[in-house]
Amino acid sequence: MGTSQTPTNTRGQWGSGLVFIFAAAGSAVGLGNIWRFPISVADGGGGLFLLLYVICILAIGLPVMLAEMVIGRAGQKNPVGAMKRLKPGTPWYLFGLLSVVTGVVITSFYSVVAGWAGIYLVEALKGTFTKPVEEGTAAFFTQTTSHTSSVMLAHFLFMGVTAGIVALGVKRGIEGMIKFAMPLFLLLLLALMLRSLTLSGSLDGLHYYLVPRFAGLEGADFLRALGQAFFSLGVGMGAIIAYGSYLRKQEHLPNAAASVVGLDTIIALLAGLIIFPALFTVMAAAEVEQLEGGAGLIFVVLSGIFHELPMSWLFSVLFFALLLVAALTSSVSLLEAGTSYLIDERGYSRPKAALNIGAGAFLLGVPSLLSLADTSFFHESGMFGWGFSFFSLLDDFYVTIALPLAGLGISLFVGWGWGIDNALKDIQQGTSRAFTLQRTWCLMIRYVAPIAIFVVLLYNLFESFNG
Repeated sequence: MGTSQTPTNTRGQWGSGLVFIFAAAGSAVGLGNIWRFPISVADGGGGLFLLLYVICILAIGLPVMLAEMVIGRAGQKNPVGAMKRLKPGTPWYLFGLLSVVTGVVITSFYSVVAGWAGIYLVEALKGTFTKPVEEGTAAFFTQTTSHTSSVMLAHFLFMGVTAGIVALGVKRGIEGMIKFAMPLFLLLLLALMLRSLTLSGSLDGLHYYLVPRFAGLEGADFLRALGQAFFSLGVGMGAIIAYGSYLRKQEHLPNAAASVVGLDTIIALLAGLIIFPALFTVMAAAEVEQLEGGAGLIFVVLSGIFHELPMSWLFSVLFFALLLVAALTSSVSLLEAGTSYLIDERGYSRPKAALNIGAGAFLLGVPSLLSLADTSFFHESGMFGWGFSFFSLLDDFYVTIALPLAGLGISLFVGWGWGIDNALKDIQQGTSRAFTLQRTWCLMIRYVAPIAIFVVLLYNLFESFNG
């Protein structure tokens, strides 16, 4: 049986539990919360899907989030090293390796999309979206993504900033960024929400977004809600384990996990309060129902309606600034998982590790960038709405297959491999505060979460082969 006894952490440490909560929430908050969650709720029956999502967050997302934090703090290493230390001589560490690889690969194409957000922010500052785009927003989007040198530069700059922050370390780099970025993100989010709720279509938008519609409910909506909960929280990407390794033993992990999940869920809900009032101010319900999440919503639809909204320049600037900050907080956490792996397992210095992982993610993102340059936005499929490409291949495999598989491995490792008793010992170590939902968490992480994630994995595989 493994042990939770570990040496003193000399790799860095969070200044406080609140900083960790902000950092972990920043890891979970990303582009998916801005565009994917609101559309998923609308497609799944409004308030009814929202209820399913909250159930999935509490029953599956929260238990797995806590499991990742426990692995990180008990192992005091990256996802691979932590699992090796807690259960030496076994192949469980392969799930940790999968989560690290998944995080780095997702960062590679995440950075491409973040680069687009940066380009669109520049265009918003220039006032491009304060009037109708002459060639149409779909054509403008295609032209933007086809301008390889500009997109390559934006991708390079974004990944360079991400790697630079990680290279500075936990205290100076990541914590410093979080203290600035998360308050800015929340301020931008609230400003956009308040502005959006005063638009003429706000009531219709809120009704469409929040009121349950039983007629369109399908059995698969529960699986979609679970998949969205899993993706939204970012579990299975290695970031939470890496961040958890910098936690002090005095931190009460159940409260920290609940705070992260709660903050992420609130942010996702607020994103819908921004998007749907704006859409219904200039569109009819029938038109909104035809929308899909992803680039179509962010870079084509919303950029096409900014000019019809009051204070269009400010609204567009704030919105794309929000996207960029959200992308940065997520990419830093994902890059940290890979960086900590090279530091712990390969003996790299932090600057060298961050540079190598950042360079690898940048180079891996180049084929995605090039494969999208000549791809029409209106081709079929993929989560982002693009046709078959290197981008969609990575997206479909790592988001729909590798991510839940890594999450499945994490729940099985804590529930059965390392052992639930060892996990509980670490949770209760260093604090006198009771873990009031201990039995419930044990039940969820050992039985409910693995079964539910396995079903989602099978569903995703079925959809991939039949889509």
